[in-house]
Amino acid sequence: MAMNRRQFLQTTATGAGALVMPHSIDSAMAAASEMGPRRFVFIRKSSGIRPLETALVNFSDQHKAMDQKKQAFEVALDKHELPNWLRGLDEYKEHMTILQGLSAKMSENVHWSFSSVMGCFKSQRNTLSAIKRATIDFELAKLFPSPFGHVELSFAGGRTGIVDGFSAPAPHTRNYCYADPETARDELFKSVLNPDAVNSDNDMLTFLQSREGLKAVGIKGHEKTRQQSHIQSLGAIRQRNKKLVAMAGELARHVPDLDPIHADGGPNATTPQKQAAMTDVLVAALKSGLTNVVTYTIDDLGTPVTGLPGNETDRIGIHPLGHDEAFGGVPAWKTREQIRISHVKQVKTIVDRLKQVPEGNGNMFDNTVIMYFPENGETHHGVGTESPFVIMSGRNCKLDIAGRYIRLPYHGTEGHKTLGNWYTTLLNAHGNPIEHYGDFDLEMSRKKFDQTGAIKPFLG
Repeated sequence: MAMNRRQFLQTTATGAGALVMPHSIDSAMAAASEMGPRRFVFIRKSSGIRPLETALVNFSDQHKAMDQKKQAFEVALDKHELPNWLRGLDEYKEHMTILQGLSAKMSENVHWSFSSVMGCFKSQRNTLSAIKRATIDFELAKLFPSPFGHVELSFAGGRTGIVDGFSAPAPHTRNYCYADPETARDELFKSVLNPDAVNSDNDMLTFLQSREGLKAVGIKGHEKTRQQSHIQSLGAIRQRNKKLVAMAGELARHVPDLDPIHADGGPNATTPQKQAAMTDVLVAALKSGLTNVVTYTIDDLGTPVTGLPGNETDRIGIHPLGHDEAFGGVPAWKTREQIRISHVKQVKTIVDRLKQVPEGNGNMFDNTVIMYFPENGETHHGVGTESPFVIMSGRNCKLDIAGRYIRLPYHGTEGHKTLGNWYTTLLNAHGNPIEHYGDFDLEMSRKKFDQTGAIKPFLG
């Protein structure tokens, strides 16, 4: 259910949409590391990515056989042809990694992963008590603070407004997200578009902070910890709003101009129109410095898909499509491919636009990692043995992976790597020396295979 601004503020204080901000808004406005800001964009898709869909078209006979048998190898992308749905990124092969063989069995699979694919734990269908840790996007946001810390966007379930998110800022705490482009723009750029509302928010926050302080008395355990986080968050939001008002002149240069079709949640906008508008907001949030980390649920099984090329007059259900139901006479596999093509178009737009913005001795994309991946594994009813990633990484991103198709050892075999290993790699490469992020894989543990730590060859 969507929330208006006042309802959102109340929900933030009582637990459904809590936000954990950096301890000091001044530090949030400063660089967190000598390496300068780095940016991370997580793009979650539903209904799986089938490993064969990401295989290169002109593998040698040897590599084709190894890929089908899921044996470890790697090849250079510049000497191979990308699958059809990825060809929109042909000019950026030097930045691309197709990463095969990661498993996600410690996450929730089948239809939905909820918070678990970002946090490497079983989410028990999105219950608060099951959220074991801050998700990877929030951990990266701590390394490169910004005014908003972290921004979550979502087209899940056809929702609009401000709604429950899938990321987690802390254990037993669910994030909130913006579920349509207009809401995302209006909330992120509120200090420019509606400064009076920012002042009103601060009045509300003062009241809620006082009320929540009283409520914390007598609360114990997880509830007390979560309540204390909410109280701290309210104060941080007030400080953030003051900074954003002071930044309004600079932010005004980046406010995205949305077509009127997106007003009131955009009920008449097609899916490609909504995606393009949300990408405009996403890029604007990065360019303006409002955030360095964005998580974008680009669809889930409940997201209605309309206006798709080849199915322009159809309202496509992703769930029946996963069960090979055809729409408008178009085979299911072709429509699924067209959905991925529409997603890749958004990835390319992000890369294109960040490359146009000078930064340091290069451009903003040099300092950015974009990850496109399935929330639920390798097929519509994913089991988590494989979770293919398509990664676009700039030249300053501390990862030695670009320009390659990499297949890791298969699940349950020596040398296999999990989603936790990949997230540990991201953290280690960018300043967090954590030994291991996330839960272990039970099958790998039973076989006594080492699964701790980063994927060392990936560390640049």
